[in-house]
Amino acid sequence: MIRFLFIFLLPLLLSASKILSYNIYDRTDRVDVMITFDTPYEGIIKQKRTNSQIIIKLLDTEIESPKLKQLSSKFLQSLSITPMTGYTKISASVPKQITLRASKTTDGYGLRLRFTSKTTTQNNKSNTQNKSNNPLSILPTKKDDALSQNYYIVVGILIIGILILLFIKRKTTKKNTKKENSWLFKENEENTKETQLQQTHNPIDANDKNVSIRFEKTLNKDNSVVMLDFAQHSYLLLLGSTNILLDKFTDDKPQTQDEFESILQDRHKELDEFLKIEPKDITDSSKKVLDAYTKKAASISYDV
Repeated sequence: MIRFLFIFLLPLLLSASKILSYNIYDRTDRVDVMITFDTPYEGIIKQKRTNSQIIIKLLDTEIESPKLKQLSSKFLQSLSITPMTGYTKISASVPKQITLRASKTTDGYGLRLRFTSKTTTQNNKSNTQNKSNNPLSILPTKKDDALSQNYYIVVGILIIGILILLFIKRKTTKKNTKKENSWLFKENEENTKETQLQQTHNPIDANDKNVSIRFEKTLNKDNSVVMLDFAQHSYLLLLGSTNILLDKFTDDKPQTQDEFESILQDRHKELDEFLKIEPKDITDSSKKVLDAYTKKAASISYDV
């Protein structure tokens, strides 16, 4: 017997419309509650009135969970939607002079509950009698859903774009920080005085008439790059824990500090490699170091 009863009620259960959402529009002369369904609603609407409430029963409908909304309107104070067995109960707390009118959209996906005063209803009765079967002046439910979906898509794209920009900014910041930590990109320091060179390394006698200091760049606390003028040529030297002759210049001597810095930037990889070499024990005196540079420079052929 129960099995046959279940089979008999099964089409009714399957045909129940599900309430997807509800929206409340508070106007100056009324309050409209718009309810949307997942399928066209073909059920029966029942209404019951008490002194302070209007109770609506939407047969053959269901909703996932109870809903409650408090309002401060003169037409509607609160609205509750409660799922029941075989129907959905809507309870509206309203003043005594408020009336309810229910109407569906032509496609059946929407149901409007209009709460308004009796005076307004009587004044508009003659104008609304011929329009009771016309579509409501609202946006179709499907278009509302599409608009909401497009809104979330746009917001999602904006969030993804912001995350990508933050990632790129973070990578760029790390790269710039790494460059700033390199000795080659530090702020230029004025180290061209002969006394500084003598106090740091003192490998060359600056009073020697045959040798003069053109430019100097401090790499770290132990090493510097110096450009010396000897005869008609300029020599690029790495002085410190490792003393190396890097290059010789004749006609293309750097004339400004910026040109000197440009040469160092072109050779920063070579200088980094030299700085990685473990320093050897240096027992030669400053005069011997100068003699070694002088002999090496003299061994390079050039036109006087």
